[in-house]
Amino acid sequence: MSGTVSIRDQLRRNAVALISLVIAITSLGYNTWRNEASEYNRNQRLISIEVLRNIGQLQQVIFHNVFEMDATDKGNPRTGWVHVLAIRDLTKLLDGSAAESGTVLWEVWDAEWDKLKPVNESYGSVTKALEAVRADTYTLLQSLD
Repeated sequence: MSGTVSIRDQLRRNAVALISLVIAITSLGYNTWRNEASEYNRNQRLISIEVLRNIGQLQQVIFHNVFEMDATDKGNPRTGWVHVLAIRDLTKLLDGSAAESGTVLWEVWDAEWDKLKPVNESYGSVTKALEAVRADTYTLLQSLD
């Protein structure tokens, strides 16, 4: 008896263990990838919901300003700056065209915030920019797994 075992014999004897090891490593890799993807999607959803909430609050400020002529309390356009800046910052964290539309909203608000009146160009420009951010955010939400 030589006392040495060939590699072929060792592979044959340990085939089940080797197959189990390959399956375990593959499963660990897939599980890690899936967890990363799920976490990414959760973050995108959370940020998107926060953007939509700020859009609603900004729209409320605009409606109070434009339709109730309340520029000192609930419709104070300076209060809108808080929401516009939050929307711009949050959309930079989102995929797709939301970042661009958030920046466009900020630019439009910067140019038009002090000119808001019912049914004028400023109101239309701001509303159009708001709707673009909202649409881009909805598109992103629908694209997530």
